[in-house]
Amino acid sequence: MQGKHVVITGPTSGIGEVCALQLAKQGAQLSLLCRSVDKGQALAQRITDAGGAATTVVELQMASLDSVRAAATRLLELGNPIDILLNNAGVVNTQRQETVDGYEETFAVNHLAPFLLTGMLLPLLEAAAPARIVNVASDAHHFVRGMDFDDLQSEHGYKTFTVYGRSKLANILFNRRLAQLLDPNVITVNALHPGAVATGIGKQNGGWMASVIPALLRPFFRSPERGASTSLYLCESEGLNGLTGGYYVKSKLTDPKPWACDDEAASRLWTCSEALVDFVYPQSAHPTP
Repeated sequence: MQGKHVVITGPTSGIGEVCALQLAKQGAQLSLLCRSVDKGQALAQRITDAGGAATTVVELQMASLDSVRAAATRLLELGNPIDILLNNAGVVNTQRQETVDGYEETFAVNHLAPFLLTGMLLPLLEAAAPARIVNVASDAHHFVRGMDFDDLQSEHGYKTFTVYGRSKLANILFNRRLAQLLDPNVITVNALHPGAVATGIGKQNGGWMASVIPALLRPFFRSPERGASTSLYLCESEGLNGLTGGYYVKSKLTDPKPWACDDEAASRLWTCSEALVDFVYPQSAHPTP
């Protein structure tokens, strides 16, 4: 990892923080895309104090497409080729909430934001070839049986785990489609399930998600350190060079559910996503009719 440029979303807590510290320890140069710049700068200082390379902190509000555009534009202006993009940030909401763009927040943060960010950063990834995109998905896609294209914004009968499960299914479908479109000798794309991890992913919620449920489930959670292991494996392993489109659980290539391998759904989601974020992927990574 020495000298490699790694961009991480959601790096100030949980899995993202563990990955940031571990990758920096191995000599990576990090760009931290953070909701809280203060927390990002504090983490950057910890990295520097431990002897790590200079770290860039960029504000990123995943619930705002304008913020995603601004963060990507900032990285493009800096012009540092990206060896690894780790799409780690995520959210779980117990009640339906909308973003400033008018989209259901779980779908927007977990899928639309990384879809847009990844597309905008492709030139920097191509410049670092061979580069990697690592998408933190989840076995929560087991909770559903496919995308509901008639209700992508979950306006009818909001159920927390169904909505979250569909957002994670969207991650895997996006991962699958993008891997089909990119030359694996230039950029590989792989997704993973981190396990049930004791992180702050639901802290923005009030009520049971923020208190009772984590307390009850904590004995069954993995630590962020263990949860980060597969993310780190996909970032670091030389044995994965040229391998793309995979879904990994406990650092092993695993078959997701059949509805996560649906090429028609993946293509349809891609088209819908481009329209929703008002961004068309470069022709080198765009589906042919």
